[in-house]
Amino acid sequence: MKHITGVVLLMLTFALLAHADSNPTDAQVSGKCMTCHKEKSAGLYQQWFMSAHAMHKVTCIDCHGARQEDKDAFMHEGGLIATLVTPKDCGACHPKEQTEVENSYHAHAGEILESADAYLAHVAGGEPVAIMGCESCHGGKVEIDHNSPNRLSPKSWPNAGIGRLNPDGSKGSCNACHTRHSFSVAQARKPEACSKCHLGPDHPQKEVYEESKHGNAYYTHMDEMSIDSDRWIVGVDYFEAPTCATCHMSATIGTPVTHDVGRRISWTLRPPVSKFKDDWETKRADMKAVCNTCHSSTFADGHYYQLDALVKLYNEKFAKPATEIMRIVKERNLLESPASFGNKIEWVYWELWHHEGRRARHGAAMMGPDYTWWHGIYDVAQHFYFKLLPEARKINDPELNAYIDGLITDDPMHAWLSTPTGELKEKIRSGEIQEIYKALFE
Repeated sequence: MKHITGVVLLMLTFALLAHADSNPTDAQVSGKCMTCHKEKSAGLYQQWFMSAHAMHKVTCIDCHGARQEDKDAFMHEGGLIATLVTPKDCGACHPKEQTEVENSYHAHAGEILESADAYLAHVAGGEPVAIMGCESCHGGKVEIDHNSPNRLSPKSWPNAGIGRLNPDGSKGSCNACHTRHSFSVAQARKPEACSKCHLGPDHPQKEVYEESKHGNAYYTHMDEMSIDSDRWIVGVDYFEAPTCATCHMSATIGTPVTHDVGRRISWTLRPPVSKFKDDWETKRADMKAVCNTCHSSTFADGHYYQLDALVKLYNEKFAKPATEIMRIVKERNLLESPASFGNKIEWVYWELWHHEGRRARHGAAMMGPDYTWWHGIYDVAQHFYFKLLPEARKINDPELNAYIDGLITDDPMHAWLSTPTGELKEKIRSGEIQEIYKALFE
């Protein structure tokens, strides 16, 4: 095996040198890149050497070559290069993928820099955690430092955040999913590629996937997934399980591959109150096309019937009343501290929707029952009834008290608090309580 690998590497070297000879200027620079980095950063060199890029004679200068007008360009060993390779650079060879990424939610992830998430990281934590925490996943703004050897500020580089704001005006980082320098397609197809960022208390897609039947099927059939195949169509090239890429990006028999990760998502599960996305019917149809590869249409329809009801339950019973309480509190200037997040009730509300509420919605969307209930609506309910409402009561404002009184006495979804347990159990057995939620399934 070692002998065969050596022969392949030797043949590839000759091919690359032959390619370099076709462009004398690039040949000199490319040769120096490969010779030097093979010695000084052997892992980097080997990643590239065994990649599809190398096989197709794409050398270092093809990706890192820069123009004089590029803000991050600098001379290095006789060549004008840039350390940063952006989606605009990748788009020279992958224009379709670049366009899809530009239109995706991933490309806009860096906009979190102006969000409450980033504000909280800066004031409650501090700049170092905002850089290494938030921006590491969402992407930061890459700044130019003319005193730096590679012209990139050490505060903003390294950064492979999915929504990175690049000096050339592009957004995103292809190597967030296709790790440099191998840029493996197979790697990006695996759920582990997504799990750097999609995990934790506020969006635990990794954990939900692992507990779901989809994740169980994947981890028990990993060796049967044809993950390295050039063509990767579910139901044709593999059928044992879906990965994140299968559902959100990859091709099916009737659906093309896309790098727009939101193209098949019908609900927005991120904000305090969920809404259907624009053109949600088309997006749902695209996702159902994936589902129907391995499930009947009745199965897929039933899943969405249940999911829609869960999201509406979260919205109507908890999110909208909690948001209304916070609206009254803020509009009537009832908070003691003038700083956002300087009051306990703000933290309680934040965790109710930003943590527990998201977990419940993502758990339901990805068929993770434990996250739907125990890590989801269970925690939402506890936060709502025994943290948010008591904190609101402490303010002792007449308008606020009146709203809460009406909520827990007049709204049948909340009236259970003042009803004896025996009576509640009888209502469950008789189906009377279930009638309260009937409208959520419409």
